[in-house]
Amino acid sequence: MSYLQVTTLNKHYGQTQIFNDIDFSAEKGEFVTLLGPSGCGKSTLLRCLAGLTAVDSGKIILQGQDIVPLSPQERGIGMVFQSYALFPNMTVEGNVAFGLKMQSLPVNDIRRRVGEVLALVEMQDYAKRYPHQLSGGQCQRVALARSLVTRPRLLLLDEPLSALDARIRKHLREQIRRIQRELNLTTLFVTHDQEEALTMSDRIVLMNKGQIVQNADAETLYTEPVNAFAAGFIGSYNLLSPEQAQALTGLKYQAQVAIRPESIVICAPEQGIPARILNRSLLGNIVRYRVLANNIELSVDVLNRSVASLLADDIEIGLQLDLVTLREVA
Repeated sequence: MSYLQVTTLNKHYGQTQIFNDIDFSAEKGEFVTLLGPSGCGKSTLLRCLAGLTAVDSGKIILQGQDIVPLSPQERGIGMVFQSYALFPNMTVEGNVAFGLKMQSLPVNDIRRRVGEVLALVEMQDYAKRYPHQLSGGQCQRVALARSLVTRPRLLLLDEPLSALDARIRKHLREQIRRIQRELNLTTLFVTHDQEEALTMSDRIVLMNKGQIVQNADAETLYTEPVNAFAAGFIGSYNLLSPEQAQALTGLKYQAQVAIRPESIVICAPEQGIPARILNRSLLGNIVRYRVLANNIELSVDVLNRSVASLLADDIEIGLQLDLVTLREVA
């Protein structure tokens, strides 16, 4: 049996179904991301695992034990929220030590473990400061340390980076992944950010409308979406009708066809499908061109090599499609 096994978990609020018959697992030391749009049930699912929200039915087996009947304090689970939820009247070390004091540990043990975990999140120099004296990223590291210091059996992260700016968010997600690997800590991470999911996860559980759409590693989820929703949510796919796909490829299809924007190559007009550039968007190291071919609009991603290589609007080009990467999706 897996380290964590969630079986036929159900949750309703009145007549509103939040999620239905949820089944997934996590191995010891695995980093699993619950990914999906707002309102798909992923945060409620995390709260049910933590014991903060009651489930209607189903089992949550952690290390061979069904923890559904247990209180949050008995589950041995650490949780980090989007809001830091730090005690404003306590210092950094006071906030981190709080859970250990509730366990009535000896003072020397508390001091040692708080020092260890503050060093782990690189906050040892801020131990005497109060939350209002810290940046958002520093507060989130304190919240992480507070969860880690109790040595949880399972760590739950509920969109802990969404309120931070891009630079701090990138740094913190690298820190979280490093710490998780060092501690071999089984972790569930909730986000609606596909980049976070793809870069951090051992495995991604993609959710929509209270259901699991696809459960796979990042590469599989990106290259082999199971349906149109998965293709549209991960990777900015071009979604074409069977008729549009046939017009571009000359091949017949029975369902929608997903084409990744980076699998389309821009070439000279005489070397490919005739097309015209409508406009372009700079996405850092990627330039995304919006092009029109056979009256079909497509996104094409090209590496941003230099200003000189940028293509102007309204010029005629050719397109070459990598047919191997095309996927039919329901």
